[in-house]
Amino acid sequence: MSSVLSIFLQELPGPFLVLGIFLPVTLLLFLLIAYFRIKLMAVDEELFQISDRQNKYGSSPYRRMRRR
Repeated sequence: MSSVLSIFLQELPGPFLVLGIFLPVTLLLFLLIAYFRIKLMAVDEELFQISDRQNKYGSSPYRRMRRR
């Protein structure tokens, strides 16, 4: 099995391996990480605004349950 892998790597040119496989996959992973980080920041901002509104008007679920 290892001989098949070594023959494959000998026949495959190095620049093709780096520029054709590893670089696009790495860039795609970085792009996905950046996309999900931006989405997470937007959700955190929405949750902060909702929490801020609930604290401002005193309508948190904990306070409503405590009053009963």
